[in-house]
Amino acid sequence: MSPDGLPFCFQDCGEIQMEIRIPEEVRRIIGILEEHGHEAYAVGGCVRDSLLYRVPEDWDITTSAMPAQVKALFRRTVDTGIAHGTVTVMMGKKGFEVTTYRVDGDYEDSRHPKQVTYTKSLPEDLKRRDFTINAMAYNPGTGLVDPLGGEEDLRKKVIRCVGSARERFTEDALRILRAIRFSAQLGFSVEPRTREAAHELVSTLARISRERIQAEITKLLVSDNPQYFRELYEAGITAQIFPEFDVMMETGQNTPYHCYTVGEHTLAMLGVVGASPVLRWTALLHDCGKPWSCQTDASGRQHFKGHEKESAGRARRILKELKFDNDTVDQVTKLIAWHTARFEGGKYEIRKCLNQIGVQMFPLLLEVDAADAMAKNPVFQDESLRRCARARALYQEILADGDCFRLDRLAVSGGDLREAGMKPGPLMGAVLNRMLDEVMKDPSRNTKEYLLANLLRYAGAEETGRED
Repeated sequence: MSPDGLPFCFQDCGEIQMEIRIPEEVRRIIGILEEHGHEAYAVGGCVRDSLLYRVPEDWDITTSAMPAQVKALFRRTVDTGIAHGTVTVMMGKKGFEVTTYRVDGDYEDSRHPKQVTYTKSLPEDLKRRDFTINAMAYNPGTGLVDPLGGEEDLRKKVIRCVGSARERFTEDALRILRAIRFSAQLGFSVEPRTREAAHELVSTLARISRERIQAEITKLLVSDNPQYFRELYEAGITAQIFPEFDVMMETGQNTPYHCYTVGEHTLAMLGVVGASPVLRWTALLHDCGKPWSCQTDASGRQHFKGHEKESAGRARRILKELKFDNDTVDQVTKLIAWHTARFEGGKYEIRKCLNQIGVQMFPLLLEVDAADAMAKNPVFQDESLRRCARARALYQEILADGDCFRLDRLAVSGGDLREAGMKPGPLMGAVLNRMLDEVMKDPSRNTKEYLLANLLRYAGAEETGRED
């Protein structure tokens, strides 16, 4: 620990030196390149994260060697980005991207430069990168190479563009989102000129693919500071990619259970729900339909009846537009559709919910419910959390008792009904579902004898359309 409290520095003979533990594979790649007369450094996010005592997800290497020279030195390589000077070197089952020092030309697609020019200068290569904290390089022999002040910005906890922020954001508009995402992940602030340029160029995000936008927002949401989503609103980004949120921020909730606007309630909920993508996206979108479900009674109190259905529908559209996989879309929309369930009917209602969303999803629903409660008026929090705890206890009893809430757990099957003389068809399916509903009300009735003895009653109720 250095005198100024930074954990990544140590004192040696009065000088502050930098030491980073590099994986053996990275050390070998750097060593082989250097043995053949080339420069090579770990670069970018792996250096940044190592200096912050965070575990890097990937280790990237930059080198003065040309791509063909890199390929000639290693037995197994993959041309993952050869047009931009990147070769993936395989070390066992792991791949490490090795990129030749380069200077980028003009960007035409807001992502890739139209052409690249190779250089022998590491500082010139670092100048093309997005933020100063990502523009540092390191190797064991030379130590830290930081011509752009990345270490100082780490100390100050700021996100600052390399050079002109306008130029960096014009090259790749996604960097606007990345600036806020990094600030959320690291707990840093965005430097004023960088923030100003982001606000000015926010409309250029329209050029960016939905997949890339989705990935950045997800990283922000699952960070330690998901409430930094507010920065996207203040920068005008949500108006471009999620305009519902702007309306949510402006929609009040004149009801005793709430003390925030819909948007502020959403931000508060993000801060207390679990950090998985499904839970964080559920929290973000769970009330996105409220502004369109609001009704005000004669006393001025607002009501949002049916907002869970409206929110689930809008959430499905938003998630689809952001190119989420079908499984994530289904999980999030199911949780949103059920998030207002209070289970006042006890175990019967819980069994019906389990039938619809499954055993694995129910604990997530309880977590959403608890987080929702914690983001409301504190006066009602204890009452809401007790209700959540009761639902959890009943759920655990249902599992422990082996209660039936699915057709495959029903004591009779379609085959049993055929043997009893019923013809296959819609009536048979309706009867099985009516049996299941009765069993969910009273698990003791889940016996073959009872269900078959009442077969005519179930069939008659279906044929006449009346309730039992």
